[in-house]
Amino acid sequence: MSLGKEEGNLITKERKSQQIAELSEKFSKSKAVVLTEYKGLTVSEVAELRNVLKEAGAEYKVVKNTLSSIAAKGTPAEPAADLFVGPTGIAFGFEDAIAVAKKVLEYAAKNEKLKVKSGIIEGRLCSVDEIKAMSKLPPKPVLLGMLAGAMQAPASKLAGALNATITQFAYALEALKSKRANG
Repeated sequence: MSLGKEEGNLITKERKSQQIAELSEKFSKSKAVVLTEYKGLTVSEVAELRNVLKEAGAEYKVVKNTLSSIAAKGTPAEPAADLFVGPTGIAFGFEDAIAVAKKVLEYAAKNEKLKVKSGIIEGRLCSVDEIKAMSKLPPKPVLLGMLAGAMQAPASKLAGALNATITQFAYALEALKSKRANG
């Protein structure tokens, strides 16, 4: 009979090791990790949150805090290891860090049972206020477009200035040529 218990414990340990490895990989690959308190959410509300996050290329997991703390070691999520207390759900964002933060905050605004605890955005531990501030930023493609426009403006101004200088130089040469021909 004790053999069955040992086998059961081995399976449990094996499963825990597998979960830790999976979580560690998610922490390493994520551009954003948003920690939430999900106390009071129904199964259907958690499913709804998962669907909302899936649209943003993210996923939501509820995992034991001890496993999360162990899995966070050696990953960008390590600074948040102490925050795995109480009922903690984790939103992992693999594509756009800001989009994940926005989706979680939007859902939390609709459903007061979900509370944002903190997060790791692009490897940096962030408070709830910092996450809220970042969520107000435009989406990544818009930011990239703004950056491209800002970078392009000085180049076009430089081209215009160079063109004007060359044109003025050409007019000066033409005037000098006319003056010599007449004079």
